[in-house]
Amino acid sequence: MFAHFELPDIGEVSRRTVATSLLFGVVVLVAAFSFGYLWVGVGACIGLALGTVNYRLVGVSVDKVAATGTDNPKRPLAANTLGRLAVVTVIALGLAMIDKGLGFGVLGGLALFQFVLIFNMARSMAKAGPMPEGVDEDEDPLDGPIVDSNVVDASVVAGRRVVEGGLEGGIVDANVGDVPPPAGTAGDDIPGGA
Repeated sequence: MFAHFELPDIGEVSRRTVATSLLFGVVVLVAAFSFGYLWVGVGACIGLALGTVNYRLVGVSVDKVAATGTDNPKRPLAANTLGRLAVVTVIALGLAMIDKGLGFGVLGGLALFQFVLIFNMARSMAKAGPMPEGVDEDEDPLDGPIVDSNVVDASVVAGRRVVEGGLEGGIVDANVGDVPPPAGTAGDDIPGGA
């Protein structure tokens, strides 16, 4: 899923997520104070901070595992993830025992951070354009049907419209329409062509 991202995109997502979390933290703290629920606001800020720290630690964990060159990177990554989850859970439950509003604020802040992160990730993926579908590195992408989000006609193979008995001579362009073959060819080189 993240193969579609380039490294600058991931850095941009991180910066936007942290900046948005800081903004939401200030807004939630002011709103909670205004309505008399200061501990909920403080808890939300703690939850946003925990989410940010957890997100940073994911990157550190992946870098460490990648540097070791281990054959099975899933095991150390899973162990690190469970450790971080345990620490965040203990902190959230401990603060909930101190004050219910504080604990619920932490949980709300964690949830808000995850929402902001997913929104920023989706935004960057949308800006990057459609992901190539079903194309392996070893295969020629023109060996099979073209998958293009702009193509409405599913009867297109390798840029040419499929007609009864073979391929039509003109090249199909989803944005322009049928483009006639170059002069003098008239689709003669295409089996079953016009």
